[in-house]
Amino acid sequence: MQDTYRTQSHTNLELEQPLDWMITKRDGSTQTYNRNKLKRIIERIAADHQTAVTETDWMTIIQSVEEKVLKGGHLFIDSCEIEHILKNTLNEVGLPQFIMTYTDMKKRKLLERERRRDVNKMIQSLVAKDRDIVNENANKDSKVFNTQRDLTAGIVGKAVGLRMLPEHVAHAHEKGDIHYHDLDYTPYSPMSNCCLIDFAEMFEKGFQIGNAEVEPPRSIQTATAQTAQIIANVASSQYGGCSFDRIDEVLAPYAALNYEKHLKTAKQWIEGSEIQTAFAKEKTTKDIYDAMQSLEYEINTLYTSQGQTPFTSVGFGLGTSWLESEIQKAILQVRLNGLGKEKRTAIFPKLIFTLKRGVNLEEGDPNYEVKQLALACSAKRMYPDILSYDKIVELTGSFKTPMGCRSFLQGWKNEKGEEVNAGRMNLGVVTLNIPRIAMEAGGDQSRFWAILEERLDVLHDALIFKAYRVMDALPENAPILYMHGAFGKRLIKQDKVEQLFLNRRATASVGYIGLYEAATAFYGSGWEKNTEAKVFTLDIVRKLKEKADQWGNETDLHVSVYSTPSESLTDRFCKLDTERYGIIEDITDKGYYTNSFHYDVRKNPTPFEKIDFEKDYAAYTSGGFIHYCEYPKLQTNLKALEAVWDYAYDKVGYLGTNTPIDHCYACGFEGDFKPTEFGFKCPECGNTDPETCDVVKRTCGYLGNPQKRPMVEGRHKEIASRIKHMKGDDPLGS
Repeated sequence: MQDTYRTQSHTNLELEQPLDWMITKRDGSTQTYNRNKLKRIIERIAADHQTAVTETDWMTIIQSVEEKVLKGGHLFIDSCEIEHILKNTLNEVGLPQFIMTYTDMKKRKLLERERRRDVNKMIQSLVAKDRDIVNENANKDSKVFNTQRDLTAGIVGKAVGLRMLPEHVAHAHEKGDIHYHDLDYTPYSPMSNCCLIDFAEMFEKGFQIGNAEVEPPRSIQTATAQTAQIIANVASSQYGGCSFDRIDEVLAPYAALNYEKHLKTAKQWIEGSEIQTAFAKEKTTKDIYDAMQSLEYEINTLYTSQGQTPFTSVGFGLGTSWLESEIQKAILQVRLNGLGKEKRTAIFPKLIFTLKRGVNLEEGDPNYEVKQLALACSAKRMYPDILSYDKIVELTGSFKTPMGCRSFLQGWKNEKGEEVNAGRMNLGVVTLNIPRIAMEAGGDQSRFWAILEERLDVLHDALIFKAYRVMDALPENAPILYMHGAFGKRLIKQDKVEQLFLNRRATASVGYIGLYEAATAFYGSGWEKNTEAKVFTLDIVRKLKEKADQWGNETDLHVSVYSTPSESLTDRFCKLDTERYGIIEDITDKGYYTNSFHYDVRKNPTPFEKIDFEKDYAAYTSGGFIHYCEYPKLQTNLKALEAVWDYAYDKVGYLGTNTPIDHCYACGFEGDFKPTEFGFKCPECGNTDPETCDVVKRTCGYLGNPQKRPMVEGRHKEIASRIKHMKGDDPLGS
């Protein structure tokens, strides 16, 4: 429904006319006229003058402006002309002092935009340890030299990147309508985002890193050593996470080489085939454990060129041979045993265990015992997360582990009709600020949908620009990706990289944030049990999916909807909207927006209620999703956790376990540390020393250790409030 108005007592003119004219903005974009924006401008001017503006006052001003525009018969009007009309109107109604304030306000806005693109000022902010810069990533330690170097380079990349973007896209990003992710890397450099590395192809054919040509491995120990080398180089050649899908099945042939070697030795020195076989199996099992332990240590001690441990995920669980099962058990047992002499929880790699009927889901399945080990590991170390095989196939068209922490490829077949997942990638994410649209709509849902359409037009331009920028890369820019097998097909220097992206081989992601807050703007904070409100939020992601499908058909990319795991963006959008709209209860007053389609973290639904509430969204957001359930300490109640996993199997595709696993090495306490202004504190002995405290929280798609980040002083309470665990009695029963 379009805006209408009827003039009041300031004029004898009686008008009722739809305001369907369009505003042409300075950056060249157009948007439908919105009376609420004009109202906010007047209110901000009045606030600068500490002058109260009544509803009659601002309606008088607005109606006068609208009449002048309508009398001109404009369908399109330049924003500069609107500003000129507003200034004349302010003078006419006896508020000339507001004109100078408005002019100053526009100047400040322009200067602020220039400051955001000024490399020198941004570097000064880094030197001053501005928290928005140094805390942008929970797993980047801003104290170390290589991270400081990456942050400095990122500042230059952001400044240059903003100038490379279409002006209306850059402007929308800066003011918080959208977020152009990873601006410190792209578009300055044509880097890609996350991927599923094609380890099987690289192992089989060999590869090259630097000056060394690496031959195919001849043991599982060599295969895992090469895995670490590949991960380090891939992570340095892109900016997103990387995953090793079906690691148990890919590594099993190399474990078989170990077995054959040990069996050959046994036949030389031991009599009796059964004893020979038992010897070879025992030796191979030990090799497998050692190899997986070495891989865990190597990944956690790696640093990429970005100054961080590679964001790595490994998927496993479907293999049923004894070698594959032993690899699965070794991965879990290594994680359970912990890192170092203090047995700390490893942050990487993210473990993702697949459940499947007939394989490991139910008692009697061949790998049911591995599921029991996975339950114990998840209760003690928070990983593995789990995938429900049948649901992932239903949602994404084929089975695969997510790229990075939650980005899913969609089912795809090559020209031979073969299903391909490994060697594919994502080209980037642009996220939409949905709560802002809801607040801007001012309670009018028809206006909400109109503004959403306009914002999606801008997001389209941003996302397609991002995706096509990656196609400017040359194979020699990232040899490990394009020439040596990580992306599957091996190119030569003269090839165009776009052949690896088009025909829907790669994905580009439409992100979103704040479904909870958007619904709250229309239905109140307790809307989760309101059917009409739930339908409204589903309609939003359905609209995103419709647009993504349309853009995919137009571009030959697979454009998908992605439930953004926005770590610092939850703060950024909310901060910008608070400056614009003020403190709004249950929306901006929290200081953050809610990720994805998640249930409000301040409430305490049971895991079953949370799964039932969230299960409907993933059908529209199959490009990236995960569901989390919050638990008390679970290590003595694994049956409760298994009950949730089993309940979730036919309902959700990807499920994470959030449970308190903090450990104090001073007194032995295990559970949930208390947040303070300056760190997390052991509730038993008061210990806050990072060297004797292992504090692990899920701050995004991955785990992080906030106790190891002294730069985040003052944010520990904020972090803890979002990682809220259930208190009191076990809600699952004993």
